[in-house]
Amino acid sequence: MTGADYTLIFDCDGVLADTERHGHLPAFNGAFSELGIPMRWSDEEYAELVRIGGGKERITAAFADPRHQVAFGEDGPAADLVPQIHKVKTAIYRSLVADGVVPPRTGVARLIRSALSDGWQVAVASTSAPESVRSVLDSIVGHGAAEDIPIFAGDVVPAKKPAPDIYLLALDRLGANPETTIVVEDSAVGMRAAISAGLACIVTPSSYTLTEDFTPAAAVVTSLGDADEPTKVLSDPYRVDFGDTIDTEALRRLLARCRQPLTSTHRE
Repeated sequence: MTGADYTLIFDCDGVLADTERHGHLPAFNGAFSELGIPMRWSDEEYAELVRIGGGKERITAAFADPRHQVAFGEDGPAADLVPQIHKVKTAIYRSLVADGVVPPRTGVARLIRSALSDGWQVAVASTSAPESVRSVLDSIVGHGAAEDIPIFAGDVVPAKKPAPDIYLLALDRLGANPETTIVVEDSAVGMRAAISAGLACIVTPSSYTLTEDFTPAAAVVTSLGDADEPTKVLSDPYRVDFGDTIDTEALRRLLARCRQPLTSTHRE
């Protein structure tokens, strides 16, 4: 098979960059402050909220939390407050990304450029707002390369991760073969979405997801790896032997082995 037969789909937050801690959390809190909303999320509280797919969904969940309900009185927050907060938050987030305060994950830019050069389809599938994802992608690979990468994000599907909808949509729009498509995720929620869509998933845990259970993943690595910061393989049930960096050749081997039953000869 040629490179054109293969597809590589990235999640955004926690995969392309460490966006949750350095981008989304301060942007949410900035929006609360700007709109005069008596709420601020701690790092510990946000670590719980990141398990919910979608920014508006996280705000809605926080509003339902008894810890915050008292701040809004008996009537609760106004019906239009969630989209209003999310709009302000998105603007703040994009400004943070443009200012370069959201660090990219190791090896992402290298692997994206390598996959594109090898003829792979590359896409991003995320629960974040499309404009937020585009900002991150532009900052990592540059606007020119980013223009060639389709983005499937936000409210484009009715059910967000862990539902498989966003990945099923991506497969359909890309015309991709599930057997030659691999997903890079950082969370158990995202991993379950990819696997439910029938896709192999390699996980690179981020700062908020380090303790989650990634047992069903095709592989788990600390990062995608660069020459000056090699990856550490945490789980390699198919015995791919990735080496210091994750490259397209290793992903081809992984996809080939994922199509075979996982036997004791594969397991570590």
